[in-house]
Amino acid sequence: MDKYIFTPNQTSELADEYDAVIVGAGGTGLTAALQAHELGLKVAVLEKNKGLGGNTNRASSGMNAAESLVQLQHGIIDNKEDFYRETLKGGGLLNDRDMLRYFVDHAAIAISWLKEHGIDLSDLTITGGMSKKRAHRPASMAPVGGYLVTGLLKQCEQEQIPVFNQTKVEKLLKEDGKITGVEAATAEGKKTIHAKAVLLASGGFGASKGIIKKYRPDLAGYKTTNQPGATGDGLKLAEAIGAQLIQMNFIQVHPTAQTDHDHTFLIGEGVRGEGAILVNKAGKRFVNELNTRKIVSNAITGLNEDGAYLILDQGIRDHFKAIEFYDSVGLVEHGASLKELAEKIGVNAENLAETIAQWNKAVADQEDSEYGRTTGMERGIEKAPYFAIHIHPAIHYTMGGIHITPETEVLDGNGNVIPGLYAAGEVSGGLHGNNRIGGNSIAETVIFGRQAGMQIAKKIKDK
Repeated sequence: MDKYIFTPNQTSELADEYDAVIVGAGGTGLTAALQAHELGLKVAVLEKNKGLGGNTNRASSGMNAAESLVQLQHGIIDNKEDFYRETLKGGGLLNDRDMLRYFVDHAAIAISWLKEHGIDLSDLTITGGMSKKRAHRPASMAPVGGYLVTGLLKQCEQEQIPVFNQTKVEKLLKEDGKITGVEAATAEGKKTIHAKAVLLASGGFGASKGIIKKYRPDLAGYKTTNQPGATGDGLKLAEAIGAQLIQMNFIQVHPTAQTDHDHTFLIGEGVRGEGAILVNKAGKRFVNELNTRKIVSNAITGLNEDGAYLILDQGIRDHFKAIEFYDSVGLVEHGASLKELAEKIGVNAENLAETIAQWNKAVADQEDSEYGRTTGMERGIEKAPYFAIHIHPAIHYTMGGIHITPETEVLDGNGNVIPGLYAAGEVSGGLHGNNRIGGNSIAETVIFGRQAGMQIAKKIKDK
């Protein structure tokens, strides 16, 4: 799939009117466009960046779902109620429960829907805060995000759904309290586009220093794993016409990002899900590596040692293909032995050897008496060569955003629906509470992207 190149439509082809205009060409926007189109709507996707896919391109672990057919094929008997409870607990019980209920109930259907569209997520891994393997990913174990974007773009091309890049929506048009279209800036100048519905699917604000400083000044100095376009444009558009923003101070710091270079790289949670551990400068573990992101991030920061190290072996590397990419861009240290690896990264070699021996025993016994880890223990760290990745916490995801209903309708400050305006994906707030579980953002893009497509079609057809 990675050799496929999608050619966006020319802005000269932009029509004056559509049933629905979708702002943002990430997982949410493309899913919504496809679903709305299949329900008979004339849609257009507008993307401000040159490249398509947004932050979805950077997702590497998987797409969570419980009670899926894929899980059964792997012999995993799961329970949606466990998925609900664990996500609610992970979010500090601050999740919008109606949204969460819809999310959990429609996750497995979304996996099947993707398969029907040639996007097959038939392998499984696990992420922090989950008790079972729910993170669905491609059979090749390739990073899920790029695979999803490529698959959705192929479908859009096949269905002749127009996708325009370098087209920035600057204003929502509102008449008699209803959203009636957008004003966009293109290379050819300003363009007014009328629509019966507008969906904001423009992502979060993890790359906006200004918004982060406003709501979380304590994080102003952190680097981000987000693509540079994640600047909260959709939030600004919505706020300008009276939409309510909620939980804006809930910003997730991802525990494992490689921040030593000009570009910050997310090191996917699946690395730990497949068996990697974290060690400090003394060569010792200091946390349950698959606790929630908030807890693991705080533990790393609390070391005051310029981050920590992920330690893994060839066996783990074989089960998480993104490591090939991390290595190709110079993020991975190698050691033929643990001693050699310890010397390269400057940690205590004797302690590291002892830590790995203890960990391998914990895996063999299936009991981590030190930190109570119960997942990501299918294989020890015993197959040379050995690898290390230096990591720091970095801003990764913004849980807050536009206040929406489970039907993706946007609410104003009084809790009233703003007719004609919808939002889904990271631009919306409420689903994740104060901490997002790994694997739930890709699930959100597909589940609520589909929901937006369905609800817009329903509303337009009911008239």
